[in-house]
Amino acid sequence: MAAWSPIRTRLRRDAFGIALATGAYAVSFGAISVASGLDVWQTVALSAVMFSGGSQFGLVGVVAGGGAPLAGALTAVLLGVRNGLYGLRMAPLLRAGGWRRPAVAQLVIDETTAMALAGQQEAVDAGRPELADRAGRFGFFATGIALFTLWNLGTLIGALGAEWLPAPTVLGLDAAVPAAFLALLAPRLRHGGPVVVALLAAAVAVAASPFVPVGIPVLLAALVGVVVGWVPNRLAGQDALR
Repeated sequence: MAAWSPIRTRLRRDAFGIALATGAYAVSFGAISVASGLDVWQTVALSAVMFSGGSQFGLVGVVAGGGAPLAGALTAVLLGVRNGLYGLRMAPLLRAGGWRRPAVAQLVIDETTAMALAGQQEAVDAGRPELADRAGRFGFFATGIALFTLWNLGTLIGALGAEWLPAPTVLGLDAAVPAAFLALLAPRLRHGGPVVVALLAAAVAVAASPFVPVGIPVLLAALVGVVVGWVPNRLAGQDALR
């Protein structure tokens, strides 16, 4: 299909770019994890099984700070709650059932969810809304497979080279993932409403950061979006009943 080819090409390019940036960041995770006391194989297993950068950094950060492993695990769980919410949003699009469901669920993270939504928008912007779901699924899986591969490869490289790898800030790796998310977010901020919501969510997260545990500001920012979306729908539903 002529209309599908350019959409697929752009999504494949963006998926690889995100995977490359995040995979580079995984190098720093591998090094930090080993420096925190985990061995190479524990570090590699953590990336393969947990596969959630925020949760992984949260766990090793607590352990490195002298916290109990259980406290680190609870921090990781807290940071991973958002992935469950993403799963609710992605389920109707991905339609994964049976044995495929656990495998697909493993790929439900920030980046794949963002690319699924970006894929749908890409099709709409191209004037082919009938391709939105197909583009969303392609964006999700292209990003998920590439990212899972490069994240685990980066983790292994970082774990093996922990002694010579500089701090992430020296290499600028700490800015790679936020920059990728800004690139995904920018096309969706074309109207005043989304811009106001994004700024409000960011303000809430920044204001809460000094007072709450790691991971909570992200959840509070997400809650802003939920409330902003829920209130108008709720009011519209009440008007319809009158």
